[in-house]
Amino acid sequence: MADAALRLKSLVEQLLGVPLPVRIRAWDGSQAGPPDAPALVVRNRRAVRRLLWKPGELGLARGWVAGDLDVEGDLYTALDLMAGLVWERGEDARSLAQALRDPEVRAAVRGLVKMGGLPLPPAPPPEEVRRHGHLHTKRTDRRAISHHYDVGNDFYEIVLGPSMVYSCAYWSAPPPDGTLEAAQRDKLDLICRKLDLRPGQRLLDVGCGWGSLAVHAAREYGVSVVGVTLSQEQAAYARKRVAGEGLTDKVEIRVQDYRDVDDGPYDAISSIGMAEHVGAERYLEYADVLHRLLKPGGRLLNHQIGRRPQRDESTYRVDDFIDAYVFPDGELQPVGVTVTQLERAGFEVRDVESIREHYALTLRRWVANLEADWARAAELTGAGRARVWRLYMAASAVSFERNRIGVNQVLAVRTPDSGDAAMPLRSRTWG
Repeated sequence: MADAALRLKSLVEQLLGVPLPVRIRAWDGSQAGPPDAPALVVRNRRAVRRLLWKPGELGLARGWVAGDLDVEGDLYTALDLMAGLVWERGEDARSLAQALRDPEVRAAVRGLVKMGGLPLPPAPPPEEVRRHGHLHTKRTDRRAISHHYDVGNDFYEIVLGPSMVYSCAYWSAPPPDGTLEAAQRDKLDLICRKLDLRPGQRLLDVGCGWGSLAVHAAREYGVSVVGVTLSQEQAAYARKRVAGEGLTDKVEIRVQDYRDVDDGPYDAISSIGMAEHVGAERYLEYADVLHRLLKPGGRLLNHQIGRRPQRDESTYRVDDFIDAYVFPDGELQPVGVTVTQLERAGFEVRDVESIREHYALTLRRWVANLEADWARAAELTGAGRARVWRLYMAASAVSFERNRIGVNQVLAVRTPDSGDAAMPLRSRTWG
């Protein structure tokens, strides 16, 4: 009799001490749990062993990436329902050890071990990052950026669409009234207006991606742009776009660490979706470098994902799945910390705009793009890597919608000694 799902459900609920909010569908075809809820599909016994060896988020992620686990039904609903069991429990090795003192918990673990078969730990999927060296050296930063961005420009064209902008769009209306391409164009223009770009000025675009902002700023605002990235594939793509637009005299794309830029001062600096890679220990150095490269009176637009502050900041740890599969060595900090660090470097922060809901809309559009061309995306980058991107973007969309994380545009000025920041009295008009 097929009963693996019911046994799994009972054992997991016994282990967690709470009812499962999703259905379980097991490898033998059995199902158990709320009939109207999305189903967590456990395709084989190996998935059980993964969870036993790495309880929580990393075990689930490994099962998902390897194809041992899947979701049947609405992925966003499933992720939202499971967030309280996985991402918000905050369990560590010590709390698990304490839980194992309970005879019922130990019995549940023994039951799962029996279901999982041979107790040897399955190897992690090949998409998982192997750690080498210290955090945030120039070498490790290059490796981390390459892991995330050098997966094929064709793959990113599927996900991002024609705009090739990999940061939060700025929506005037949600889909279907608003389109991703229009929202990304509006975001690029918003950045240029916040920076008050004028013909003949020099703009440094830190983490320039595939060159979308550099091209827009040069074409629409007449500025000269230096874009820097650590990704060889991004740089090649951006240079081709620049040449196609006839802007080679206006735009230079470099494969260069921002710490090595030495041809300032610049009239304006943009850093869009790059500072998340800097790391908390290096953030003041990052702010100092940008302050040094900006001329007095120049503006910085720092567009950055932020997390909610914790009562005890010492308990913060990087998300296991994101760190192992998506953004190696990436770190999020509260927006208040970002503002403080920029001001410690000498900037005057003039405006902070939260566009959290805009990122949820953007991510859902990217997921839809990926799902619409799934077979080709999996062929281009591998099925495991495509599953990584689908899970991380969908989970991130839910996190933005639930205010677990946010995204902020911080406008800062290197205000000269005279105190004249050259800002309009009502800055939100942006000229």
